Amino acid sequence: MDPSILLTFALACVVISIVPGPDMMFILANGIARGRAAGVVAAAGMSTGLAGHTVAAALGLGAVLQAAPIALDAVRIIGAVFLVYLAIGALRSAKDVAATAPAEFGGRSLRRTYLMATLVNLSNPKVVLFYLAFFPQFVTEGGWAMPVQFLVMGAILIVVGFCVDAAVGLASGTLSALLLRRPAVRRWLNRVSAAIFGALAVRLVADSGH
Repeated sequence: MDPSILLTFALACVVISIVPGPDMMFILANGIARGRAAGVVAAAGMSTGLAGHTVAAALGLGAVLQAAPIALDAVRIIGAVFLVYLAIGALRSAKDVAATAPAEFGGRSLRRTYLMATLVNLSNPKVVLFYLAFFPQFVTEGGWAMPVQFLVMGAILIVVGFCVDAAVGLASGTLSALLLRRPAVRRWLNRVSAAIFGALAVRLVADSGH
């Protein structure tokens, strides 16, 4: 691929990554509710999901999903269920906040955050459609094979996206760390996180008609 095309693609990825979207809101919610580590781990989970989408796009699975609306609807419903589950978990945390140390989250909690972030990203059908609409604009003929070009562009998107998302996770986690010393504030932060997760679920279901 032409280096100038890759540079243009990378700049486009920066612009896309800094625009707030469902992934960023998910990371923000985790950073607010669970601190800096959870925010960064959520960013890593989102990047893992993008890696899965990249491989699927390179193998042509994205085109198959696009041609099968029922499959996309199933993926959308799965994503909404995950988000509702997370919203309920955040509400429970708000009720049990007194029993949890404000700055301590074990490896199991972080692993769960990572897994949920990965699943939420993988279950978002709009990411599939984004790959199919965006990547072909930068594909060149007569050079690398198309699957290889998709993998390279996917890697660039993942690196850029993780840098932006990790910064958001760190910033939201730092802000919450300043507020979490008071149980009342911690309860409200968990409620805010639950509201974000719930809103994302509603948005995912509402998009079924588009």
